[in-house]
Amino acid sequence: MGDCLFCGIAKGGIPADVVYSDERVMAFRDINPQAPVHILVIPRAHYDSLDAMSDAQLLSDMLQTAARLAREMGIAESGYRVVMNCNADGGQTVQHIHAHLLGGRAMAWPPG
Repeated sequence: MGDCLFCGIAKGGIPADVVYSDERVMAFRDINPQAPVHILVIPRAHYDSLDAMSDAQLLSDMLQTAARLAREMGIAESGYRVVMNCNADGGQTVQHIHAHLLGGRAMAWPPG
């Protein structure tokens, strides 16, 4: 996806505040944070949304990365939220699957 924002970040062509990176996933701070900790975890490979994802191990890698970052950022014990929005009505604004790691404050329910 030549015009995908997150592919550009994953390839290093678009700057981001990267907090984690390996060969399969990367994580960076959201530019419009909704909580004191708001990290986006993305696969380096492009998948439009959760509906398009076919790699169960990659999904696991994304979630394990979110949990590891929650521990490293000191929000695991108090609690955090991991959210994946899917398509327009689900609130997905970038068509590249990603998980939001949110924490550092109490979360309300229901969201949205």
